[in-house]
Amino acid sequence: MEWDFERCYRAVDSRDPRFDGWFYTGVFSTGIYCRPSCPAVTPKRENVRFFPSAAAAKRAGLRACRRCRPDAAPGSPDWNTRADVVGRAMRLIGDGVVDREGVPGLAGRLGYTERHLHRMLVAEVGAGPLALARAQRAQTARILIETTGLGLAEIAFAAGFGSVRQFNETIREVYAVSPSELRAGRTRQRGGTSPNPDPSGTVGAINLRLAYRPPLHADALLEFLALRAVPGVEKVTGGTYRRGLRLPHGPATVALTPLPGHVAAELRLADVRDLAPAVARCRRLLDLDADPDAVDGLLGADPALAEAVAKEPGVRVPRAVDGFEMAVRAIVGQQISVAGARTTLARLVAAASATPDEEDGAGEEDGAPEPALRPFPSAAQILALPDSAFGMPASRRATIRAVAGAVAAGDLDLDPGTDRAELVRRLVALPGIGPWTAGYVALRALGDPDVFLATDLGVRHGAAALGLPSTPTTLDAYAERWRPWRSYAVIRLWRTQ
Repeated sequence: MEWDFERCYRAVDSRDPRFDGWFYTGVFSTGIYCRPSCPAVTPKRENVRFFPSAAAAKRAGLRACRRCRPDAAPGSPDWNTRADVVGRAMRLIGDGVVDREGVPGLAGRLGYTERHLHRMLVAEVGAGPLALARAQRAQTARILIETTGLGLAEIAFAAGFGSVRQFNETIREVYAVSPSELRAGRTRQRGGTSPNPDPSGTVGAINLRLAYRPPLHADALLEFLALRAVPGVEKVTGGTYRRGLRLPHGPATVALTPLPGHVAAELRLADVRDLAPAVARCRRLLDLDADPDAVDGLLGADPALAEAVAKEPGVRVPRAVDGFEMAVRAIVGQQISVAGARTTLARLVAAASATPDEEDGAGEEDGAPEPALRPFPSAAQILALPDSAFGMPASRRATIRAVAGAVAAGDLDLDPGTDRAELVRRLVALPGIGPWTAGYVALRALGDPDVFLATDLGVRHGAAALGLPSTPTTLDAYAERWRPWRSYAVIRLWRTQ
């Protein structure tokens, strides 16, 4: 999205929260940077400069405003929707790849040299991969300082810093206070209550507020997830979605409750180093970084969808926390009902749980609200299952085994930073995977905003209910007017049938 000074300044002057995360306001007279909706007095034009990322503002020598918390703003919709190298890099950085694999690992995943990747990110985002990862570490550290009773040295390494000294310097640079002062300030705001009074220092639940751009049609999200919830992995009760997660350093459980202005998240992690990827995956699952105004504006301009958009603004695309899980779901769901797919998946989960891998079971202590919830089985667990555990035709079982084998061998990458066109090409090359399955994986696992499933029976029924063409060829041609948001049109058609 192209921005000019006047447009950005008008957004800041009106304190419009829709622009939070799109850009950041640097105020050089005070040395801070803010989100556009910051309630502070609008700065003078001559003192302002706009930045495409928080890391770029930090690179310019500015510190984060402690009033509006710009590091907690919704992410830019660009990084979830763009399929180019920069968009893919931002998704991988958000998932913690730089912390786990370094810049060489990030560059290797994207197929570019470190130097060229650095140049591309600086040109578009205003900072290189190390600076972007460092900004994320600072935010992760702040969350741990304010919401847990961990010692500051433990937090330093949990957040990904190489040393306590680097941690202290970064927190001072970003927030203009020391880590201990940051914790003391948060304690005062809570009326003297420490973040975690447990004298053992055990980390319990980490409670966060995940911001989004309104409107958010929470009921549509929860209904979609509840209908497809796999017993043993996920559950929707009382307006809260709960599930098990498989994270880089161990399993976790998460509870997500949509509320006005934010989603309340309760995370229970086996390893606090997984905080950043857990948050990134929860945001991705609920499509919290979307720009509903842009999506609804285009879809609502079509008379066929106008009434549905007006009635239910802010419908999101439920995405995924695990690409392999979504691929298995798509294969199981071929030519059977949603209820039937759920039953089959529940059998797979139960069979895999009977022979857990070495990480399963961690993170289910300390009074976790749903100790029965586990991560979806890994590729290795699926491969280890006997044929009798699948309960499906042999051809479909062979397809799942082929995908699991390719993932386990590193030949198939289902992470959000994967090249979308290349993934679709690799998927359809596998036996038993056609355009519908590959498209469904791209829509939900990769978050591609422009997938249209013209052959899907639910999509066709929804189109017919709206008086639209319902044959795949004619419907696909009609859907061209919904670019680049055809994935959102699919969700709306599913809700219409």
